[in-house]
Amino acid sequence: MIDFQTALQPATSTNGSGISPVQTAVTAVAGFKAGGVACGIRKSGRLDLALIVADQPCTAAGVFTTNLVKAAPVLLDQAHLAANAGAIRALVINSGVANACTGEQGLADSLATAGHVAGLLGCAPEQVLVMSTGVIGLNLPMAKITGGASAAAEVVHLEGWQDAAQAILTTDTRTKQAQVTVETPHGTYTIAGISKGSGMIAPHMATMLGIIATDAAISAPLLQQALGAANDTTFNQIVVDGDMSTNDSVVAFASGASGVEITEDSGFKTFQKALGAVCEALAKDIVRDGEGASRLITLRITGAPSEVAARQVGMTIATSPLVKTAFYGADANWGRILAAAGRAGVAFDADHLALWIAPGEDAHLDEDAGWLQLVEQGAPLNYSEEDAGAIMAYPAVTAWLDLGAGQATSTVWTCDLSHEYVTINGHYRT
Repeated sequence: MIDFQTALQPATSTNGSGISPVQTAVTAVAGFKAGGVACGIRKSGRLDLALIVADQPCTAAGVFTTNLVKAAPVLLDQAHLAANAGAIRALVINSGVANACTGEQGLADSLATAGHVAGLLGCAPEQVLVMSTGVIGLNLPMAKITGGASAAAEVVHLEGWQDAAQAILTTDTRTKQAQVTVETPHGTYTIAGISKGSGMIAPHMATMLGIIATDAAISAPLLQQALGAANDTTFNQIVVDGDMSTNDSVVAFASGASGVEITEDSGFKTFQKALGAVCEALAKDIVRDGEGASRLITLRITGAPSEVAARQVGMTIATSPLVKTAFYGADANWGRILAAAGRAGVAFDADHLALWIAPGEDAHLDEDAGWLQLVEQGAPLNYSEEDAGAIMAYPAVTAWLDLGAGQATSTVWTCDLSHEYVTINGHYRT
């Protein structure tokens, strides 16, 4: 019998670590100011340009889409971080226009945006990062961008994260925010983040932007290491529709304003855990707000020959339209889950498969908290279809598939696929 508690313990559990529970609103991060304005890109008049400014040059790190078709701001940020990760001053983000597939003009516009913000702050263009999200194939309306950046520079303040979180949204229905505080023997520091994303969400990043800020002091290489590891187990473990975008970016900034220094030998493991908790909360919020989604689905794969194999099985299930529509219809059609696992390219014996479902997210429920086993040794059990359907109807559902082929595990978060997804994406530009 598998130990439920051991197998399903959340990877980002913060018990006993000095890390606070994750808050769902960013209040303030020492050393940073933020804000958002309406610069006229979005026809609705909603906030559409955000600016985040560090009081002093700060360390920074970034992870970006693996799509070969990269938007101009992605290329610019990769270059600026490669040259200047120890002295970044600002990030400017526009929504409505992705500035992707725009050639040399797109690169020039991203650089001009960075240059304009640099002029406002009195720093070099190489100290400014740029993000864009929206429709692919359109050039930035530069007069609106520069005007908006100038206006945003006048309104940024310590508690301006709410407006910044609102300004970066596209088809999202709500903001995504997360914040933790960490108590250490040397003081307390904060890690906070905002993100956007609702559609074109797939492994190796997604149509998402993520901005993380901390007042801890940490070197750029160590921050990059921490962000890369957190990204691998959070933003790279979510699926809405299986499509990957051109603009996906997550950046992290560290001001050092708390006075708490993180080194490889002092506090790094706790910092990594806290950063993972923030990124996981943001990643799950993206899936929970997936275009047209009505259910958050946690897929827990255990008994795999390797972590790579477990993830591969989880992602195959998560991107299956048949699996996702079954969840939408609250139909415990478990054969679709097993069929998807079987085509994932991972070797296992189908006669060893076991499958459970439970209400709620993240599968840290114990054996007596609602688990219903549907399959054992690759064959159906005599379970109640009524009970199975009732579990599938919850707004959050966990499906646990044990492959019986090893000890490795992986967790993937996905959502159901509804009629509304087609409506949203069938009329995205109209």
